[in-house]
Amino acid sequence: MMQPSLVAFDLDGTLIDSAGGIRRALNLLLRDLDLAPLTLDEVRAGVGDGVAQLLQRAYASQDHASPDIADDVRRFIAHYSADPVAHTQLYPGVAETLRELQGRGLTLAVCTNKPLQISEVIIAKLGIASCFSAVFGGDSRPYRKPDPRILQDLLQQFSVRPDHAVLVGDSEVDSATAQAAGVKFILVTFGYHRGGLDRIPRNHAVDRFSELSALLAQLS
Repeated sequence: MMQPSLVAFDLDGTLIDSAGGIRRALNLLLRDLDLAPLTLDEVRAGVGDGVAQLLQRAYASQDHASPDIADDVRRFIAHYSADPVAHTQLYPGVAETLRELQGRGLTLAVCTNKPLQISEVIIAKLGIASCFSAVFGGDSRPYRKPDPRILQDLLQQFSVRPDHAVLVGDSEVDSATAQAAGVKFILVTFGYHRGGLDRIPRNHAVDRFSELSALLAQLS
């Protein structure tokens, strides 16, 4: 493999530890619906496929059927948008590593299933927006991860071949997206995933975000 020219990053569980903020907004919605709140671990297990899937998993745990999931999504986003960086922080080493990679001339992008506007607000408030040449959110296209077209669109935007790109993520969803798009996948082991780490296909793995810089340099 050539050293990648484009590195795409998942957001939640990869760049940011946001489970606490997601839990806050989700439990506000559940309170509105007279449902029980979820624990932090339950929220972590439900993140990764977009808001609608997160809500569906929360409802399933309480045998609740929503008459209008689209309206529930809007209500969740309203709660979340009121304070999108509450209980949210960068993982250690993220800002420094992103700036180092950017300084080496790599094109960096975000590819997340979180809504675009919220994603852009979060990365701006956490001080890393200038590191990215593009941000693709879960509502940027009619499809989202693990559909490979979202990653393929990103490659096309920068005229990058799949073998010159890497996706960095924390979950089964990210792994499946990279595989389907023909892109190498680097797993961060500290994020959110549903099964065991050994069940997530990957080309490489890092236990700390700061290890990413050396790993990418070794891929040439």
